[in-house]
This record gives sequence, structure tokens and C-alpha cells, in this order.
Amino acid sequence: MGFKEDIDTHKLPQHVAIIMDGNGRWAKGKGKLRVFGHHNGVLSVRDVVEGAGELGIKYLTLYTFSSENWNRPKFEVTAIMELLISTINKEIKKLMENNVRLNTIGDIEMLPKKCHDELLQAMATTAGNTGLVLTLALSYSSRREIVNAARAIAKRVEAGVLKADDIDEDMFAQHLHTADMPDPELLIRTSGEYRISNYLLWQIAYAELYFTDKLWPDFRREDLYEAILDYQKRERRFGMISEQIN
Repeated sequence: MGFKEDIDTHKLPQHVAIIMDGNGRWAKGKGKLRVFGHHNGVLSVRDVVEGAGELGIKYLTLYTFSSENWNRPKFEVTAIMELLISTINKEIKKLMENNVRLNTIGDIEMLPKKCHDELLQAMATTAGNTGLVLTLALSYSSRREIVNAARAIAKRVEAGVLKADDIDEDMFAQHLHTADMPDPELLIRTSGEYRISNYLLWQIAYAELYFTDKLWPDFRREDLYEAILDYQKRERRFGMISEQIN
């Protein structure tokens, strides 16, 4: 009997975000190049996506490639981009079968043209799907996202479209990449690191944080279920006290 049977499907987080960390260390531990870890991490993505969809999670957002990752060795970056293209091509049929809609956040204009075009094509192909929304954070920086949102709002104020007093949290959120989805209620990070790493800083203001020592290539749907079960045991107070919640 696994964790899935104990999950209350009426109290699922709508949106789960994951920092997929540990591919390089996993490969190094096996005497392999870091790229070997990235390839095996794809197996984890496939299993977790299928598990989330089966459970009824509506939004799953994966930290796939940060804007800072461009500073990694050129060989590794090239390999990751090639892996992204091949994975999209291989998984598109499965996404369609599972009614998954592919989405992305981040500065995807920085991606190599072939990778960029393949991604847009996959998003267009799955646009009509109504199940799980799988969002890949690619060339993503939360600080940059927040700065760009502030800049866009400032331009609207300069143009006289908005007044400064019109700006509130809801308006600001509508200028973020995630405007069309709810904020994550659960953030999972693998590999034993306790950092947010410039990921969804605005959106996770009230998310429950879950850290596991498992490296990403070893993470599977059962680990996702364990994290969700842990989430369901927590009391989410949003600044209030227990008596007000209960």
C-alpha cells in the first residue's frame, strides 16, 4: 500500500511547483558526466507528470532551466537544449493521450531557434487539452519577472492608462508570467538543498515548502504522493490563528 491511497482527493493542492535539483550529483555519484543525470531526470519528469495527472492535480510547474544556468559550461548547456528538443518530440504523443496542456514561463526568446520553435509547436499542438497544465520554467528568473512586471505597469502609468493608486497585488500579479494560473500551494525541492533559487518568488508567498534529500533522477510519483500527503497534514493559516481556521 502506497501513499496515494491515503491522499484526500478533495484537498489536493491545485498547483504544485517543483525545483528539480540533483541531476549532476546523481551522475557524479555513478562516475558519469552530468549530462547522464539530465537524461535520467527525464524519466522522473515523465513519471511525476503522469502521477500528477492521475491524481487530479490541475497545474504542475517544473523549474527546467534558470536564467543563471546559461553560465554553466557550454557543453552542458548545449546538451540540455538538445535533450529538451528530443524530449518534447518523444513526449508529445503521451501528452496528447493524457490530455496534458504544455505551457512555459520565462524568457524563451533566449533559447536556440530550433528548441524555441519545437516548444511553440508542442504548445500549439496541446493547446486544446483540458487536463493537467504542465508548465516548464525555461530561461526563467523570478527577479527579472518581477522587474519586468513593474516596468510594464510603470509604462501604463506614464501613458496615463493607469493611476498609481490603481496598482494593487491583483494587478501586479496579472503582469507576471503566471497570470492565468493560481499560485502554487506546494513547492517541492529535491536533493537536500534548502533554497528557493530565484523561483516563483512572488507566487510562493503562502506556499507550503517541502524538501527531500532524494536527487531528482530518483524522484518518482510515489515521492510526489508523499509530499502531497505531508501537505495535507499541515494547517494553512494565512496569518490567522487556528481557532479562526477551524
